[in-house]
Amino acid sequence: MIFVLDDNPDTPFPDVSLAEREPDGLLAVGGDLTPQRLIQAYQLGIFPWFTEGEPILWWSPDPRTVLYPEKIKISRSLRKVLKKKVYKVSFDQDFEAVIKGCAAPRENSPGTWLVPEMIDAYRQQHQLGMAHSVEVWRNDELVGGLYGMAIGAVFFGESMFSRTSDSSKIALVHLSRRLTQWGFKMIDCQVYTNHLASLGAEEIPRSSFCADLHRWTRLEGRTGSWADQGRHFPEADIC
Repeated sequence: MIFVLDDNPDTPFPDVSLAEREPDGLLAVGGDLTPQRLIQAYQLGIFPWFTEGEPILWWSPDPRTVLYPEKIKISRSLRKVLKKKVYKVSFDQDFEAVIKGCAAPRENSPGTWLVPEMIDAYRQQHQLGMAHSVEVWRNDELVGGLYGMAIGAVFFGESMFSRTSDSSKIALVHLSRRLTQWGFKMIDCQVYTNHLASLGAEEIPRSSFCADLHRWTRLEGRTGSWADQGRHFPEADIC
């Protein structure tokens, strides 16, 4: 049974155990994308994912793909790229460009799930200091990046993009290093891909994921801008 949400952001989500098995994780339809609703959803292990012309669809797949920041895998080939110091990385320097890069059509996939309502919602979350971006630059050109939400000690990855072969990997490596320094416990990657698995992501039962969220999203977090000294090359301990 798929639940229908009204436009009142105080209306609670159904329990994630009631999500459909096919399609995996579909839980509810409708509602809104207000900051209150989105934060509530993430804390419960739910995220929005829909395409243009559809109502808002809410998902909680089982199993869940996560990455523990301290377990990020850096391949030999990626280390070589990092050592060459071709790319610089920044945080929260150009959220707008990153989310537009993530929304752009991709090869063999002309559409996008980042419809205008979603972009507006995450733009608002960024203004509130809850959504953050990682940018990867080659010279002065933005060639990759990622963005997501931070609640407590959990980072909820939403999307990434690459205009060169390694740029999204570099963004995730630097994000993982920063989150490890800050004591973050987990990066939510939502669903499994070979790309994420190659970087150390793993699948865990939804029940375990939600139990971790209950503890870790209530820890002290890092709200506000994550921008620091600007663009920088990889540090020696990454390479």
